[in-house]
Amino acid sequence: MQRHLLLICVAAIMLIIACAVALAASPPSSSVFPVDRDLFKFYPSLMVYEKTKANFTEPETCAGCHQQQYEEWHGSLHSLAFVDPVYQGEMNKAVKAVGKEIGRHCSSCHTPAATVTGEVSGPGLKGLSPVAKAGVSCDVCHSVSSLNHCRTPSKEPENGSLVLRPGEDGKDSPVLVKRGPHKPAEECGGGFHECKQTDFHVKADLCASCHQVYHYDKHYPLEATYLEWKHSPYAQKDIHCQDCHMVDHDTFVKTADSMTKPQRKEYRHYFNGANYLLYFLSAEAAKKSGDKQQSVRLMKQYEMAVKRLQKAAELEITPDYRNGRLAEIKVRVKNIRAGHNLPTSLTNVRQMWLEVRATDEKGKVVIASGSLNKDGSLPSNVRKFNSDGMGSDMHFAIDPWVVTAFSSHETIPPKGFKDAWFGVQVPGGTKQVTIEVKLRYRQADQQVAEKLLKAVPDDINLARDYGVSQIPVLPVVDMISLKKVVAVRQ
Repeated sequence: MQRHLLLICVAAIMLIIACAVALAASPPSSSVFPVDRDLFKFYPSLMVYEKTKANFTEPETCAGCHQQQYEEWHGSLHSLAFVDPVYQGEMNKAVKAVGKEIGRHCSSCHTPAATVTGEVSGPGLKGLSPVAKAGVSCDVCHSVSSLNHCRTPSKEPENGSLVLRPGEDGKDSPVLVKRGPHKPAEECGGGFHECKQTDFHVKADLCASCHQVYHYDKHYPLEATYLEWKHSPYAQKDIHCQDCHMVDHDTFVKTADSMTKPQRKEYRHYFNGANYLLYFLSAEAAKKSGDKQQSVRLMKQYEMAVKRLQKAAELEITPDYRNGRLAEIKVRVKNIRAGHNLPTSLTNVRQMWLEVRATDEKGKVVIASGSLNKDGSLPSNVRKFNSDGMGSDMHFAIDPWVVTAFSSHETIPPKGFKDAWFGVQVPGGTKQVTIEVKLRYRQADQQVAEKLLKAVPDDINLARDYGVSQIPVLPVVDMISLKKVVAVRQ
């Protein structure tokens, strides 16, 4: 009996030792989001490359058969995604702060083909191929063979969760294969490439992987444009990203108002969005290089972006009376046409705010809020509709490699609204007050933009390439304004 107990004790001890050795040999899980490193070889990018002997094709080659689509894309944000000086400054700062590995996290969505081939892993443009500089090019989107959204660490779209496969290994030579939403005609590809139909090229799921940006390590959603859409009435009505961003301005307005899909002939490769600053800077660069056509193309996209912003929202002004006397003004801001929150993307950097001014009959100011300070900054008490980021230490943060949560989130959901209240104190004898309200937008705080543009890599010269001798004052777009006269006595 004693010998039997001794054997049991020895076996138990051996099992404990074996478990301890196994635990010591296995790295501890530091995250609730384990990563499949065998699948995601470019981590922290979650892009997968099914490599064959087929290479990626530069956009100028595509232009030979698809001239209209090329010209539309050539003036788009997709074409500028990697050469964007603001992005280059941001990535340069990130690499210096965190290390070179984070470069793949950024570049896999800003120049996917060059990331998976190993040509690009950090900031800078020197010595890069046309495919790398083309950013999100024709061949990137049309070489997507499948989506990996359910296999990411967070089990939802994030950080480039696409599978790229530009072609197959043919019997004698590589065969290019391009994918799109329509059933291929017999002559599709003209002998240069084969064509295959997919079901996801007309769906928001295709856009999701790069417009759903998570923290490179903690997998917290820093940009949640896709999820904002997915939880909106637009998704319920089968209106996808492409139905608003791959059409001209009038078609966008019609789609958002009627919740009906555009006709096939109405789709374009504009990919137009609210980043009007990049359109403007790039138009200046094209003009400086002597490419007048490109400058004109980009300025048309700039104008389209501004018009899009000016059609996104509506304002309402409502007086609030207490004991028969005007006490407050309620301003309601409605998101009437954006299929995602307003604003979206990096909402802790974007700025959308109310500027309110009210005067009595004699012109005396009784409300003043939201005017920019002399240095271009917003006053601290302004009513903003964006997010405030914070790091793991729960302190305010703005850099995306630091932000792991939002301390406040004030963006406006699709077809939704947010209210702002402004107290009123008027002199005795005043009979009416004139209220003027503007909803204003700019891409970033002036000081933030200056820091990013000053951080561009050494091979980007703003004066030489963009004609910018000093950091310009960021343009502000007045999205909508409203004026109303209200009585002081009810």
